[in-house]
Amino acid sequence: MKLHSTLFSLFLFALWAMAFTACDNAHGENQAVNQPEPEARPETAETAEQVAEPEGDFDFTIAYLMGQFDPATHPDFVKVEDKYTDGDPYYLRKDTYEAFQKMWEAARADGIKLVIISATRNFDRQKMIWEAKWTGARKIENGANAAEKYPDPVTRALKILEYSSMPGTSRHHWGTDIDLNDLDNYTFEAGPGRPVYEWLSANAAKFGFCQPYSPKGKDRPDGYNEEKWHWSYMPVSEPLTKFAAENLKDEMISGFLGAETAPEIGVVEKYVLGINPACRQ
Repeated sequence: MKLHSTLFSLFLFALWAMAFTACDNAHGENQAVNQPEPEARPETAETAEQVAEPEGDFDFTIAYLMGQFDPATHPDFVKVEDKYTDGDPYYLRKDTYEAFQKMWEAARADGIKLVIISATRNFDRQKMIWEAKWTGARKIENGANAAEKYPDPVTRALKILEYSSMPGTSRHHWGTDIDLNDLDNYTFEAGPGRPVYEWLSANAAKFGFCQPYSPKGKDRPDGYNEEKWHWSYMPVSEPLTKFAAENLKDEMISGFLGAETAPEIGVVEKYVLGINPACRQ
């Protein structure tokens, strides 16, 4: 009986060992199945080329939003290297600049040259541009003297607003927006800039950039006229747009000639927020 009992125990142990081994092998197969397939790697590489959205919340202020600072001394800004510009000194936010450098390299690899011809403009710089147009010292589009041709303040402001922002309302205050290559839509439609615009339309979003001033129409009835040269770094400009929608009021727009027209025009709603819907996701 003792021999039979021992043999029976050994038999049960053998069955348990076989079952344990089978379960362990099955667990190992599941692990192998759950490992990333080699085919997934190109998708990961493509994602890595894109600029990731900065982490954390931004500590924006109204003063920053309205360009009331000096980008040359602001800790979040950096001077743009001459090789990326038309030769003038420009500043951009560090995150925007890093994204642009990657986009510039990708464009160059495709035979496209991107040249920054305008970047950050603070309140004081925008005031100089606006008041020169307001007084007629600087002609507006079509060579008109706005002060002579449009004596009514609101009409004059609206004409200047076709392409130029009131100080305190420009996206160029933010260090996220750049003008590229030329300031004429025709250049990008039928001139030498057409390949540039086609490349940007197809690739800029991969690097976080969006064209805020798209053609006006049903989706964008208000705001500035189309600017094919103007591109905005969405990971920062989008939260800034949201901040403006929640905090910027027409009554805050002041400190320059013609500022009194801002509330009557509705500058914040129509111009600050009157952008390409794709740039406000």
